[in-house]
Amino acid sequence: MDLHSESRPMPGPVFAYRLEPARSPEAGLLAVMARELVESGLRASWDAARIAWHIRHPDSVVLAARAGTGIAGFAIMRYGDDSAHLNLLAVAPSHRRRGIARRLMNWLEGTALTAGTFTIGLELRAGNLAARAFYASLGYRELGSVPGYYQGVESAIRMERDLRSGPAAPGQSGPPR
Repeated sequence: MDLHSESRPMPGPVFAYRLEPARSPEAGLLAVMARELVESGLRASWDAARIAWHIRHPDSVVLAARAGTGIAGFAIMRYGDDSAHLNLLAVAPSHRRRGIARRLMNWLEGTALTAGTFTIGLELRAGNLAARAFYASLGYRELGSVPGYYQGVESAIRMERDLRSGPAAPGQSGPPR
């Protein structure tokens, strides 16, 4: 499954960002974003080498939301035969509340459906109430808490969505089928 073969810009005059696969030279920037936006207060585990590995791996997609020449947000998803796992999703504070996270998720979910993968799982910090509400709005359900998941200091909430239940929100879009 080659998920890196084509750029898929998002249509529409309101969405001023392009969604495209990240490139290996951008791994360092994405690692900085991950550290500042996702791993704040924790030891950094998403370094440039780990992100570059996902960029190169045929079963992973590192999707960037581009604003001009910069990156406003990104997501990393790993696809398997039966399920996919969202590893990271981050949007820079100055670009939030513009639909970027929703578009990233819609694109990744569309790719999963195209590949015949129907379940997506993720973990998020238990105290991140905004993220919990966001994923719930997309149709993800909470499966439970995982104490100490984040380096033994913070619990995670495990969530999952069955994509066969149909779109959870208006404006769902993904890669062309």
